[in-house]
Amino acid sequence: MVRTAASIRAAVDELARRERAFAGVVERLGHPEPRVSETGAQTLLRTIVGQQVSVAAARSMWGKLTARYGDPVDLAALIDADDTDLREAGLSRQKAGYARSLAGLVRSGELDLAELPADDEEAIAHLTRIKGIGRWSAEIYLLFAEGRPDAFPAGDLAVQIELGRLLGLAERPSEQAMRERAEAWRPHRGAAAILAWHSYNSVGTAL
Repeated sequence: MVRTAASIRAAVDELARRERAFAGVVERLGHPEPRVSETGAQTLLRTIVGQQVSVAAARSMWGKLTARYGDPVDLAALIDADDTDLREAGLSRQKAGYARSLAGLVRSGELDLAELPADDEEAIAHLTRIKGIGRWSAEIYLLFAEGRPDAFPAGDLAVQIELGRLLGLAERPSEQAMRERAEAWRPHRGAAAILAWHSYNSVGTAL
């Protein structure tokens, strides 16, 4: 699990033993802090709300949604709501469809977020049945909500940029190239992503 400072420290220390570039990040910046999301539908709903909008816009939309449908959001009410109701609650037609997809799968019992398969790929397949939840969103959920140590969002732009820079690659690696390179980091690929964000955000702050 990578949900505590101790578990992240242990995983990062093992990665630093394997990769000199990772050891350099720890020497410069120290160990990253844990970032934890709640498990369950509310976190995935917030993911849907926040897609392709700014942080401020996502916060505003979430405020409208919870003001109308409660906090936590009432999934049954989302299923019954029409597009006009959801638009007044801040959701576009597309996001409304995604929210209904999530609510419907959870309410019907087709998707049990408390009992996702232990195998990461199987869990990703379950999560991506939700309209609007792609592989990246599923991997982020498994990493931060469930703390799965080997969940690796190789399609994340910041992860690609920073790991490419740290490893001295001539150009940003593709998602496939990133997955191939990360095979050597199993079963700690989640910590590698967390370390990449730690370094990327520190570089951005320094500029």
